[in-house]
Amino acid sequence: MTQTRTTVREHEGELVVEAVDLLAEDVVAVTLADPAGEPLPPWTPGAHVDLILTPDLVRQYSLCSSPSDSRTIRIGVLKAPDSRGGSVFVHERLTPGTTVRVRGPRNHFPLVSAPRYQFVAGGIGITPLLPMMAEATAAGAEWALLYGGRSRASMAFVDELAPYGDRVTLAPQDEVGLPDLDAVLGEPREDTLVYCCGPEGLLSAVEDRCTRWPAGALHLERFAARPSEVTAGDERPFELVLARSGLTLTVPADRSVFDVVQDAGVSVLGSCHEGICGTCEQLVLDGDVDHRDSILSEDERAANESMMICVSRARSERLTLDL
Repeated sequence: MTQTRTTVREHEGELVVEAVDLLAEDVVAVTLADPAGEPLPPWTPGAHVDLILTPDLVRQYSLCSSPSDSRTIRIGVLKAPDSRGGSVFVHERLTPGTTVRVRGPRNHFPLVSAPRYQFVAGGIGITPLLPMMAEATAAGAEWALLYGGRSRASMAFVDELAPYGDRVTLAPQDEVGLPDLDAVLGEPREDTLVYCCGPEGLLSAVEDRCTRWPAGALHLERFAARPSEVTAGDERPFELVLARSGLTLTVPADRSVFDVVQDAGVSVLGSCHEGICGTCEQLVLDGDVDHRDSILSEDERAANESMMICVSRARSERLTLDL
């Protein structure tokens, strides 16, 4: 089950909505297929796609169907009360027969091979974990899931989880309070990887409890950027070298690498502009990166081999990218 951190290939094209199913309070599952019935790009558990809802409205959603199904993909979407437009668009305007532009798949949350897993989900964070649990089961690995939500009625995919029996612990907050993280993470295990997805409060709590676990045991996926401790006064300009383009540019204190590169006429893809989707990842040839994304692990940051140019900057005076 060992996976690389990126997917086999990335595709962009129109897909048709095949079905929209209400799964829980304010949660729908949207099934998408190629209009001509062509096979969709392969993907692995943990992958997500970009939905290009309008030219200025692009959102990322985890795939929660089966990678063995090459005909359709499925996403789960919560209609967020503080929606910036994406989830409202999906809930109100995507209906069977409509088309939507999709880019991906892309995987920055791969399932690494292990004898045992502890999955922890909060709310809609259950979506990327569904295919992971199926793959872990097929591989004969041991696993358990702790799944919290506001109420049982708000928790999606509960029916799909039922066949797993006592491997799954549901923790509706209105019935049992917050998920008991100490019960599942209190004692570090050498043979176990922890996979967690959900709101920032849950992620922070899981990170705190996993500080005593072996390095690399914890794997997180964020739906929003992690809180930043950087202030505007801390920023400084630096020199940016684009090796393949033969350009040397200056990144001002108040502008991103992405914007400067784009303004120089060099084609780069971007989506979230928050360091959570991985679309803008670029190879680093030289220089010290100030990583500010919510994707790369500590080991990957230390390796200094790539960066998310929408948010990350340089600690060194000069930074060279393979662009």
